[in-house]
Amino acid sequence: MSSEAKSGLQALLTPEESVVALIDHQPFQFANLNSHEPTMVLNNTIALAKIAKAFDVPTILTTVLEERGGYLVKGVQDVFPEQKPIDRTLINTWEDERVVDAVKATGRKKLIIAGLWTEVCVAMPAIQAAGEGFEVFVVTDASGGGSAESHDMAVRRMAQAGVVPITWMAVASEWQRDWAREKTIAGVTDVLLEHGGATGVAFGWETQLLATGRGGSAA
Repeated sequence: MSSEAKSGLQALLTPEESVVALIDHQPFQFANLNSHEPTMVLNNTIALAKIAKAFDVPTILTTVLEERGGYLVKGVQDVFPEQKPIDRTLINTWEDERVVDAVKATGRKKLIIAGLWTEVCVAMPAIQAAGEGFEVFVVTDASGGGSAESHDMAVRRMAQAGVVPITWMAVASEWQRDWAREKTIAGVTDVLLEHGGATGVAFGWETQLLATGRGGSAA
């Protein structure tokens, strides 16, 4: 990624420029996830998938050896029920021409990646794609590694290669950008309420107060 692309307004994400790749969110990988609480990574990955759908951002799903490692987790697959994940034998997603062709077919250059594990199936494609002219963003809280250290070292290594670490709520906020963008407010709000943790709870409370005139009893 060029230095110009790392700062300024053009460094922020827009839905029109983005493409998402969700890599290997499968049972075997979750079973060996130790850098984060697995339920949080699952929550955040589903949230990212739903946000991408709300903004009509092309999303590529891919798995590795699904017959042995398990099918894509249901919560993610349910967001894109018609899409069959690209099942690979290659550990590095970016060496599978089907995935690369699917990304390139979108014509978009801001590539957002999340996956398991960070040190392997995320770092490899992220570093390679960054070297091939893509602006790569890795959603660190929808990814995870075999240990906290392995996740951290992978994020550091990717950053040295020009990859930008980001979280799912930051992605959603940059895509929304303006609350006057009414078309996507309902979709964003639904995801925040369901997956936004304390933010979602606070938003629900604010909605309650607005509905009751902030008094405590409905008008």
